[in-house]
Amino acid sequence: MKAKRRDYLAHIEAVQKHSKDTVAQHIAERRPISRSQSEIDAETSFGQRAADAVARFGGSWTFIGCFAMVLVSWVLLNSWLLLRAGQQAFDPFPYILLNLFLSMLASIQAPVILMSQNRQGEIDRATAQNDYEVNLKAELEIMTLHEKMDEFKIQLIELQHEQLRVLNLLCEKHEIAPGHKV
Repeated sequence: MKAKRRDYLAHIEAVQKHSKDTVAQHIAERRPISRSQSEIDAETSFGQRAADAVARFGGSWTFIGCFAMVLVSWVLLNSWLLLRAGQQAFDPFPYILLNLFLSMLASIQAPVILMSQNRQGEIDRATAQNDYEVNLKAELEIMTLHEKMDEFKIQLIELQHEQLRVLNLLCEKHEIAPGHKV
């Protein structure tokens, strides 16, 4: 257990170091760190896009409506064929063939949806990592701006001191008392 915890902590530290290095590199190169959705989508494989499409359709009201219509049509067609004299239904009442099709659909659809959910989890982790890096870069940039503002403030104060010194010299040269209104 301790070895797993140690390995996990080492992994987290490595990820954080990589993030800091990435941020430092982006700051040095003066380029944005955020990634667009099109850049992320360009990295997906055909299978990943297909799994996303199946999960998107399988989790929609369109799928539920179409699937309900197919089930009702199946039952109505078989019932109508049973009621007609001399005709045998292709799938009589316990609808064993329909159950077989439903089981096959579920056995194919479930892993595809799980693949899509796993990929969405990976996307969420990558997005969180990217958000962390963007926030870290923004924090560093803000700190840099604060340092520049502090330096500017010091320069401004030094300049004001120099102006006061020159003003006092002029006052002494013209024999004007400090604070005297002209």
